[in-house]
Parts: sequence; structure tokens; C-alpha cells
Amino acid sequence: MIVPSPYAARLDAIPLERRTEELAGSTTELWVYGPRDADTTIVLVHGFRGDHHGLEPVVAHLPQYRTVLADLPGFGVSTPLDADHDIDGYSAWLLELVDRVRGPGRTVVLGHSFGSIIVSAALARGLEVDDIVLVNPIAAPALSGPRGILTRLAVFYYWAPAKMPERLGFAVLKAPIVTRIMSVTMAKTRSRSLRRWIHNQHDLYFGAFSNRQVVLDAFKASISHDVSEYAAENTTRTLLIAADRDDITPVEAQHRLTEKIADSRLVVLGDVGHLVHYEMPKQAAEAIDEFLRDESSGE
Repeated sequence: MIVPSPYAARLDAIPLERRTEELAGSTTELWVYGPRDADTTIVLVHGFRGDHHGLEPVVAHLPQYRTVLADLPGFGVSTPLDADHDIDGYSAWLLELVDRVRGPGRTVVLGHSFGSIIVSAALARGLEVDDIVLVNPIAAPALSGPRGILTRLAVFYYWAPAKMPERLGFAVLKAPIVTRIMSVTMAKTRSRSLRRWIHNQHDLYFGAFSNRQVVLDAFKASISHDVSEYAAENTTRTLLIAADRDDITPVEAQHRLTEKIADSRLVVLGDVGHLVHYEMPKQAAEAIDEFLRDESSGE
């Protein structure tokens, strides 16, 4: 069953081009929205175990920009990398992606959650763009977050299938009950219809990964790194969009991260958690649009 997206009409009104690119050994699938002649291109990088669908609600509220969505290698319908699926592998892939899709004007890169780490690591490797947007950034080590005990349970959940036979381990990683527990934990909205859609999105796409090793390696990468370790090297104008009920990174850590990034601005959205892209895409898009229009921010 597919629950209709509350943002579908807005997204359907935006021109769409499908592309396939060979990047770092991955056949990477791209969805390019918006006017071809837009003076700003935004490349969006989704989080762990998601795919491009997760960031479509934000794109739906940014019709004036050229926006590029990709399934991370090994997730969605993109094939795995030739290299390991760690931060080095994904950041190298992102460098290739941005060079391949950048337009003649301004280039912006947005990362959500695990994507915020990939973007930050790519900056440290020499990614050259005009602006950075980090949504629900992983501002501190995952095990130190307000739900650190849940992260430790997740470590066990991913460790156990690695010790099982391939087929059994793969099935455990795709278990619907685990997906639903994760979805219920992270969703903060009081809207029953919106929660129903969010759970359906996770049911449909949270298990879309190529093989067991990809998801295990990516999970290890997601809890072994955070944005703060790359902050001192980030000299690019940066917008951080945080949430006051984020179970993964507390707001206090987001303020500390902002202080470490030389040219940065922090927007904290209220009454929302780690699913800003699902629950408050309009507010996130408004913050992004204001940031991109105000080129003097952070100076």
C-alpha cells in the first residue's frame, strides 16, 4: 500500500529530468528538478538507509532552484561503489557527483543526517562549492546523543546480522518491525495523517539497499564520524538547520558546532525531531531560501 504524499502536488508541478551517471564505480540514479536555466544548483545528499524520496518534500518547496537528488551508492536504485562504503568512499563519490552536475551559476550542497557527514568530509577533501546546508547535522558522536542507549542497541542490531548466514542476516536487516520502531521513535508530529505517511515512506524505502555489507559498512561509518571533526576545515558559508527534539544530536551540540564553523548560521526548528525533511520541509525550505538570498550572512 502506498500512502499519498502530502507534498505530491507541489513536486509534480516542478519539471523533472531523470539521469544516470557512472560515479566512483557506481551506476548512480539522479532526479534533477527545476528550471534548467536556474542560476543556483542544489545537490542534496540523503541520510543512512534512506533514498532520494526522503528529500523530495524539501525539493517540492524549492521550485525556483535546480535541485539534484541522488540515491547514495548501494541504496535505493543506485549500485554499490567500487570502493568501501565508508566516509572516504562516499565523499569521493560526492566530489565526482558535484563536478558532473554543477551548473554555470552558484553551486550549493545539502546533506541530511548521515549526508551531513559525507558533505563535511568532502569539503575536507577539497569540495569547492559556494554554500553548504546541513539539515539535522550529526554534530557530535552518535553514542553521546540524548538517546545514546538506543544507538547502542542499534550497534548490536547491525552487529548481529553480520555474524549470521547471508540470507538470514539480510532478512533481519530488512525486518519490518525494526523499521516501524525506528519510525515511531523519530516521528514527532501530532498529525495522524502525516505520521501514517512517514511510516509508509519508511516501510517502502528503508529496506532498499543492495546487500548486507553495504548497509553494515555505512552504519559503521555513520556512528564512527560526525560533522564536528571536519568543522575547523570548513571555510564555506554554511547553514545548519537543527531541531529541538532531535533524538540523535541535542541542540546544545548544534550550537557548539556552529561556533566551530567559521562562517555559519544556525536555525533551530521547534517541536520537531530528526525528520525535519518529512515534518517541516516548508520551514526548512524557507530557511534555505532566505540563507541563499542573504549572501552577507555570517560576515
